[in-house]
Amino acid sequence: MDHMTAKVSCFARAYHWQNNPVPIFADSAAKQLLGEEYQQIAQSMTQGIPFFLPDFHGSPAEGLRLIVNRQLSPSVLGRSAYCERMLANEQRLGCRQYVLFASGYDTFAIRNRDASLSVYELDLPDVLADKQCRIEKASLASGAVYVPCDLADPAWKDRLTEGGFVPGQKAFCSLLGISYYLDKDAFRSLLTALGSLLCDGSALCLDYPSPEDSSETRINQALARGAGEQMKAQYTVREMETLLAECGFLVYEHLDHTAMTGQYFAEYNQSSPDHPLEAPKGVCYLLAVRKST
Repeated sequence: MDHMTAKVSCFARAYHWQNNPVPIFADSAAKQLLGEEYQQIAQSMTQGIPFFLPDFHGSPAEGLRLIVNRQLSPSVLGRSAYCERMLANEQRLGCRQYVLFASGYDTFAIRNRDASLSVYELDLPDVLADKQCRIEKASLASGAVYVPCDLADPAWKDRLTEGGFVPGQKAFCSLLGISYYLDKDAFRSLLTALGSLLCDGSALCLDYPSPEDSSETRINQALARGAGEQMKAQYTVREMETLLAECGFLVYEHLDHTAMTGQYFAEYNQSSPDHPLEAPKGVCYLLAVRKST
């Protein structure tokens, strides 16, 4: 599998950083990590203008920017900015373990300068192997501990602790982009396992698709199908909060697309009024904290 969805997410972060003086999310390493594939993805997206923008009339560069701004980047940028801001808050509260589930081509461990923070990345073995090759080829450095595993296999918990993770110490976990591709039973199993692994006070950040439909959601579903990565589930706010409570987590903050746009997109929109962005409808974001009953 080419893992194109993860690569396109990395491309969206790279493009946004390269083309905006006041970015929503500043990913200074994404383009280097993609290497020559950055231009290949840009070309592929440009060739897809008739699909993404059937009524568009303009230059290829203008079309590419519209595709990235309207379809590829809003959800990726919003969730990344939200997650890393929540992580920074948890670090100020003494958290020293950060776990990225399905880390893909996330670049936090490359950009991180806090040596006291242990970073663990979990993903399929071929994804992590490819990522490490890219890091070496780009002459980058990562402080992450890589944990090759399949999250559908309960043994991921053993692999994580073998890598040095300490269950008795507070941790912050990123589950970005995961709920889309797991059916509800599999996602419940993952949250249940996390509830049994994490100590009280640990936190997790995730995004999830709601039943609210949007054009971006429909196109992203089509892209996922084309990449062989079918989106499998949607959740109402009540359903997600109930699920987390049953797995031992209390929701501390819950944002819909309006709140996300107001809190995380406003500064960018003020600086780039000709290219406004808003968080996608049909996607919610939350922070939950592990708490024993």
